[in-house]
Amino acid sequence: MHDDRRITEQRLDRFVRDRLLPAIYGRSVPLRLSSWEAPDEPVPAAEAIRQVFSPQEHGAPWGRAWSTKWLRLQGEVPQGWGSGDATAVEIVVDLGFTSDVPGFQCEGTAWSADGSIIKAISPRNYHVPLKLLGGGMSVDFYVEAAANPDVSQGWSFAPTPLGSKATSGQGPQYRLGRIAIAELNETVWELNQDVWTLNGLMHELPVELPRRQEILRALEHMLDVMDPDDVAGTAAAGREALAEVLSRPAYASAHQLLATGHAHIDSAWLWPVRETIRKCARTFSNVVALMEENPDFVFSCSSAQQLAWIKEYFPELFVRIREKVKSGQFVPVGGMWVESDTNMPGGEAMARQFIEGKSFFLKEFDVECQEAWLPDSFGYSGALPQIVKEAGSRWFLTQKISWNKVNRMPHHTFLWEGIDGTRLFTHFPPVDTYNAELHGRELAHAERNYREHGRGTMSLVPFGYGDGGGGPTREMVAAAHRTEDLEGSPKVRMGTAKDFFIAAEAEYANPPVWVGEMYLEMHRGTYTSQAKTKRGNRRSEHLLREAELWCSTAAVRLGAAYLYPRDELKRLWRLVLLQQFHDILPGSSIAWVHQDAERNYDAIARDLEAIITEAAQALVGHGGTEFLLNATPHQRDGVVALGAAETRAPASTVQVTEADSIILDNGIIRAVMDANGLLTSLVDHASGRNAIAPGQAGNLLELFRDTPNEWDAWDIEEFYRRNVTPLTHADAVVVERTAGGVVVVVKRQVGTSAITQRITLDAGSPSLGIATTVDWQEREKLLKIAFPLDIRADRSASETQFGHVFRPTHTNTSWDAAKFEICAHRWIHVAEPGYGVAVSNSSSYGHDVTRAVRPDGGTTTTVRTSLLRSATFPDPDADRGEHTLELTIRPGASIADAVEEGYRTNLKPRFVAGGRPVEPLVSVSNPGIVVEAVKLAEDGSGDVIVRLYESLGERSTGTVTPGFAATAATATDLLERSPSADVIAAVGMTTGGVAAVEAAEDSAVHLVLRPFQLVTLRFSR
Repeated sequence: MHDDRRITEQRLDRFVRDRLLPAIYGRSVPLRLSSWEAPDEPVPAAEAIRQVFSPQEHGAPWGRAWSTKWLRLQGEVPQGWGSGDATAVEIVVDLGFTSDVPGFQCEGTAWSADGSIIKAISPRNYHVPLKLLGGGMSVDFYVEAAANPDVSQGWSFAPTPLGSKATSGQGPQYRLGRIAIAELNETVWELNQDVWTLNGLMHELPVELPRRQEILRALEHMLDVMDPDDVAGTAAAGREALAEVLSRPAYASAHQLLATGHAHIDSAWLWPVRETIRKCARTFSNVVALMEENPDFVFSCSSAQQLAWIKEYFPELFVRIREKVKSGQFVPVGGMWVESDTNMPGGEAMARQFIEGKSFFLKEFDVECQEAWLPDSFGYSGALPQIVKEAGSRWFLTQKISWNKVNRMPHHTFLWEGIDGTRLFTHFPPVDTYNAELHGRELAHAERNYREHGRGTMSLVPFGYGDGGGGPTREMVAAAHRTEDLEGSPKVRMGTAKDFFIAAEAEYANPPVWVGEMYLEMHRGTYTSQAKTKRGNRRSEHLLREAELWCSTAAVRLGAAYLYPRDELKRLWRLVLLQQFHDILPGSSIAWVHQDAERNYDAIARDLEAIITEAAQALVGHGGTEFLLNATPHQRDGVVALGAAETRAPASTVQVTEADSIILDNGIIRAVMDANGLLTSLVDHASGRNAIAPGQAGNLLELFRDTPNEWDAWDIEEFYRRNVTPLTHADAVVVERTAGGVVVVVKRQVGTSAITQRITLDAGSPSLGIATTVDWQEREKLLKIAFPLDIRADRSASETQFGHVFRPTHTNTSWDAAKFEICAHRWIHVAEPGYGVAVSNSSSYGHDVTRAVRPDGGTTTTVRTSLLRSATFPDPDADRGEHTLELTIRPGASIADAVEEGYRTNLKPRFVAGGRPVEPLVSVSNPGIVVEAVKLAEDGSGDVIVRLYESLGERSTGTVTPGFAATAATATDLLERSPSADVIAAVGMTTGGVAAVEAAEDSAVHLVLRPFQLVTLRFSR
C-alpha cells in the first residue's frame, strides 16, 4: 500500500480548521449591547448593575490596562432555535481575545440581573448556555469584562510597563469580537471531540503500529462520508465512522491515570491580589456549572485563602460550592492557607500555613485534607515531611521538580524522608504539568515518563487551565470520557487525589526513598529578588513571635485584666501567610504585587508593634526601671529566655586602635579592618585563631553581571560567577564611638549606587555586626558580600524550618554542582572539626559557599550572602531604591552558637520602662531544645501552646517547665489535637514522640527528642 499518511493528516487538519470548527455554531444573531465603565477599581456586581448603561458598538476598542467595563447583553432567541434533538442555544462572547491562552489576557464574568454569578468567559470557554440564564427566550444579562493586560508578552522576558497601573498607559488593550446568540450543534461538537481525541492519540503511536494505521483510516473514512458543504447534516455519519476505533478497549497493561480537575490559580503573579479574587470567582463558578452537567467530574481546590475570598466577596457562590463539597465533587486539597514558597518561610510560619488552611476547611466544609498539594513551588524544604505529618496529613504532591535543568528526579512515587527522619508518601505526576488538557500528547508522555513501571501502575494528572485560572472545560471532561478505556491510550478515570493516593499506596508496598530537600535546579534568584518583600516577611514573622509570646504571658499573668487579641493575631498571621505565596515572597511578581506587599508589611509592623507595646506595658506595670524583654529562646544580656528583667552590664569594653588599620577588640573577639574597610583579621580570643584566610579579606562586596537566559526575576545562572567586580576601594572610612561599643562607617560607590556600611562591635558580643545600606540603582546586577574563611569545610549547614540542612561545598556530582546558589534562613555555618564560623542575617536568604586549596596547602572556604538583584522582568524597576541589609559574623562558632546568633540578629533588644520584671511563661532545661512559639490555644480555652524543636541535629533530652499553674500537659499535633492511636498509626505522626513525652506531677514535661524533632505541647490551665 502506498504511504499517503501525511496527505491524509493534512487533509484532516484542514477539514477540522475550515469545516468542522466553524460548524459547531450553525446560526447566530448579534445581541444589543450597552456598557458602563468602572472609573477605577472594580466594584461589586450589585453596584455596577445599578449604573446607567450607554449604547455600546460592536467591534469597538475597549479597556485601558487593568480597567473594568460592564456590558449589558440583550436580545431575543429566534423562533425554533434549540428545538432540535441535538441543538442548544448558547450566548458566545468574544471580548477581543488576543490568543487562545486563558488567564493571561482579558477575561469576563457573566452575571444575572439579580446579581448572581453565572460563569466565566475566557478564550477557550466563551459560551454561556441559555439554560443558565433562566431558560426563557429572552436574553438579558451582564458581563464584567476585565482588561487585564498580557504582561507575559509571549514570554520574551522583555521589560514592560504593564505591571503597574501608574505606568501601564491609558490606551485600549482590546477590541470587542463576536457577541451573539448562537445555536450549538451538539452532534458536530461531539464529533469534534472524537476527532481531537483520536488525532491526538494517533500522533503519539509508532508509525509501524497497526493501531495507528487503523485510527488514520477511520479518520479518513470519516472525511469521506462527511459532506464539507453540510457538516451539520453529515456529522452523525462521521461519528458512526469513528465509533469502532473509539470502542476498542485499552491494553490490559495500560498505565492508569487518575484525572482530577484543577486550576492552579496564582494568588498573585502577573496580576495583583485584587484580580486573583475575581479569577477565583470566575474559575469556581465555571466548575460548579460543569458539575451540574457531569456528575462524575471532580475538582480539587487547594488554597483556603481563595475560598475565604469567595466567602467574603461572593457569598452566593460560596453556598453553591459548599453544596458541591457535600456531594463530593468540589474537593478541598492541600490543607494550606496558600500554596506557599517552602524555601523561605520560617518554621512557625510554615506550620501556620497548615494550621490555618486545615482549620478553615474543617470549619467551613467539615473536610480534613490528607495531602499536601504544592505543584508549582520553587523547591521543597527537607523540613516539610515532618510538618505535613504533624499537621495530620499523610501524602505529598508536587510537579515542579520536572523543571530541573540538570538532573532528572529518579522517582515519581516514593517515600520522602525529611531532616528528622519522618517519611511521607509522595507523588510527582509524570505528566509534567499541572495544567493538562488531557490531550493524547500529555497522556502518552505520562505513560512513557513514569519511572515506576513494573512496580507501580498508576499516576495522577491534574487537568484544567491554571496559573491565571480558568480550570477544566467541557472539552476536557469529554476527553476524559473518551480515554477511559481506549486502545493505545492510558486508562483515564476522573477522581480525587485521595482516591489516587489510597490506591497507589496500597499497590506500592516498598517504594524508594528520597532523603532531604528536593532542590529545584532553577529559580535560584528567588532567594534574593525583591529584597523589601523579603525583609517584610522576616520582620513580620519575628514580630508575630513577640506578639504571641507577650500577649500569652499577659493573659496568663494578668487574667481578666488583659484580653488576648486572638482575632487580630489571626488576621495578621493570615496576611503574612498570603504574602508567602510562591510568587510573592520569592519576588517574581509584577510591581503592583510587591508595592501592595510592602504596604501590607508596613501595616502589619505598625499593628504588631502596638499589640506588643500594650502587652509589654501591662506586664511590667508602671515605674521607671528599664527592662529588657527577651523574646529569644536563649539568655540575653543576663535576662532569661522568654522573660523580662534588668540587663547586666557586659564585663568588657571595646578597645579601638587606629593606625594603618582599624582594630576593634572587646576581649571576646578582635577584628582588624584595612584602610578600605575590608576585614583582614577576625580572631576569637578563646581559640586565638584568625577566621579570615591568609592574604584575603572579608566584608568584600562583589558586583556580578546577572543576565539569566530566561525568567529574569526567578533565575540566577552559574555563569554569573565569570564576570565580577570586587568593590575594594572605599571613599571614606570613619570610626564612631557609641554608648554600647564602636561603629566603623565605610562609604563606597558602585555605578550610580551609593553604599554605606556600619560595622559594629558591642561590648560583650561574640560577633561582628555589618549593616549595609545601599541606594540601589543598578540593572541586571547581583550584589554579594563575601567572607573567605580559613576553614576546610566539605559541607555547609543552612538553617531551614525547625533545623538545618547540610549541603556539600564540592562539586563531585552534577547534583552537587547544580546547588551553586542555596537558601538559608537566619544563619549559615561552615566548620572543620573543632572550629567553625557562623554568618547570620536579618532578611537575606540566598547564599553560596565555595572552596579552594591555596598554594600553602590550606583550604579557603568562602561564604557569600546575596544582598540584592536588579532583574527587569516582570518588574522593570525591581529593587531600585534604598535597602538596609544586616548580618553578623561569629568566629569560633558551633551550630548552637549559630542558632543563638540567628535569633539575636532577628529579634532586636526591646526595652520598656515599668515597675516589675516578668517571669517566663515556660522554661527549657536544654538550650538545644528551642522554643519556637508560645501562644494561647486556638479553641479559646486559655490553654497555653508551646511549640519547640531539637535544633542541633542530635538526640537531646530536656525538661519543659511551665511558669504557671498547669493541670495537665499533653503532646498534640499542629492543630492542637491529641491524636488517637488509630490516627497516629494511619498518618505516622510522632506528636513529640508520644512515648518519649512524660508529664510529671508539676506538669513539667520530660522530652527525649530525635534530631530536629518538632513537638507541640498543650498545657491546660
